[in-house]
Amino acid sequence: MSGEVIFETPRLVARMWEDGDADLIHDLHSTIETTRYMSGGAPWSREKCEERLRTYLAEQARDGTTKYKIVSRQDGHFIGRAGISIYHTGEYEMGYAFYAREWGKGYATEIAASLADWFFARDLAPHFIAFTHPDNLTSQHVLKKIGMRERGPIFIEGVEGVEFAMTAAMRQAVT
Repeated sequence: MSGEVIFETPRLVARMWEDGDADLIHDLHSTIETTRYMSGGAPWSREKCEERLRTYLAEQARDGTTKYKIVSRQDGHFIGRAGISIYHTGEYEMGYAFYAREWGKGYATEIAASLADWFFARDLAPHFIAFTHPDNLTSQHVLKKIGMRERGPIFIEGVEGVEFAMTAAMRQAVT
């Protein structure tokens, strides 16, 4: 798997996307399993995946951060996407999505903790946010486990979610 290495964890590598990676994004988000808790709650179209790829490339060039391609460190296979990008409120927002076959392996906690450490080491901002669907208790558990605190409800495209926030001090308290 190619693409510039952004950072590594014990089992995962965050890489920059490349032209042609819309196929990976589409494969990841072509099932209801990986999209049911996202805005829209439906599999992503090919056009949406191509637009997301363009967005990821533009965000990285402009902001120095985006959602990245996540691959296995062991064999390089594509596992999902994760990263931190600027949300429309101007705050940095962490998000991740993995294939259903990769769930239950601790990848979300591993990548979320590493993203938080990477973000604060780069001193991009004093805090970042994340949000989940109210029914996505697994993701809420991951965010709390890495030290994020619930900030309250948030509405995204008319759907209520749960918003979390993290500061560097909050992260240091759990490491």
